[in-house]
Amino acid sequence: MTNTEAVTRTARVDFAKAAPKAFKALIGFDAAARQGLDPSLVELVQIRSSQLNGCAYCLHMHTTDARKAGESEERLHMVAVWPEAAHFFTEKERAALALTEAVTLVSRGGVPDDVYARAADHFDEPELAGLLALIFTINTWNRIALSTAKVAGTDERSAR
Repeated sequence: MTNTEAVTRTARVDFAKAAPKAFKALIGFDAAARQGLDPSLVELVQIRSSQLNGCAYCLHMHTTDARKAGESEERLHMVAVWPEAAHFFTEKERAALALTEAVTLVSRGGVPDDVYARAADHFDEPELAGLLALIFTINTWNRIALSTAKVAGTDERSAR
């Protein structure tokens, strides 16, 4: 699909305009989830979930945000294959990425005890709850973007 084809898709609901209370509640939930978490880790989690969900809109947004926050191109390229490129990430980041995958792909067998325990070894309870909330929110944002056919590269956050 070319950029022109992507832009000329059938129009879908503008979720933010059609459901402003739900949209604002999700923004608040997202902001609360991030509190106390390292901003670089936040972006890595959002990137991995967006990759798994096939959400180009969110992937573009969060790789852009990660670059602006100083994340290296090298690490951004390695997120998709983080288990094989473990030396690019800290143990804490790897635990968060493993939890991200388990929660994002929860229908494939739940969240294994060892994955949860690994995350719990690196995050205290408030951080772990925040990390889980972050994973929940990015999965929700991915589903909104995919369901409403958001086009990668058309980040509208600055317009709101």
